[in-house]
Amino acid sequence: MRLSTEFIAGVLAGGILGWMFDHYLGTKPWGLIFLLMLGFATGIYNVMRVSGSLSKPQTKKRDP
Repeated sequence: MRLSTEFIAGVLAGGILGWMFDHYLGTKPWGLIFLLMLGFATGIYNVMRVSGSLSKPQTKKRDP
């Protein structure tokens, strides 16, 4: 359930921000298209991050 929520939240946030951007600046439909794609990419990144598919970078341990 959390994975789908993360994805949908990213897409919805991008769509709403894109619509607002277009509405106030009169750039229809480019702001919506761009920010919707950015929201889609962010949603995929969040799903991968939450599911553990992205590995954390290795850090070197210092020898005392």
